[in-house]
Amino acid sequence: MAELKIKTRQTGATAVVGRTGFPHVTTVTGGALDIVTGPSQPGFNPLDLLYSSLSACLVLSARMAASNMGVLDKLTEVTAVVTGEKATEGLSRVEKFNIAFTIKGAFDEETREAIARAAEDEICTVSNTIRGNPEFSTTISG
Repeated sequence: MAELKIKTRQTGATAVVGRTGFPHVTTVTGGALDIVTGPSQPGFNPLDLLYSSLSACLVLSARMAASNMGVLDKLTEVTAVVTGEKATEGLSRVEKFNIAFTIKGAFDEETREAIARAAEDEICTVSNTIRGNPEFSTTISG
């Protein structure tokens, strides 16, 4: 029996902020991003990163779904616009995610729907994590 080899990528991020200024985020693979907090500042704030992670995961997962369904050759482009609605009561959190898929290619509506559902409900690690109840393991040092 052939051994299945799964490609893995290191993941993780570190954010650092001083007494003043904005957070600077780096990834274990060398990516870097400065965070903004002002309502009119261009760039990414923490919620933008959450929505970005979900949208990127969804488009990659939709492409994978099309491949799994044997229709990748018909796909020309996938867009996922993700926004959210913050809760008005209780803890500060996103209460609702709004996802708008655009799946371009030679598909009927049933196939588009199947691609989107497979991406959102089965394949995307980010949507699966948000829907779940992941544990947090926190350590604190000085």
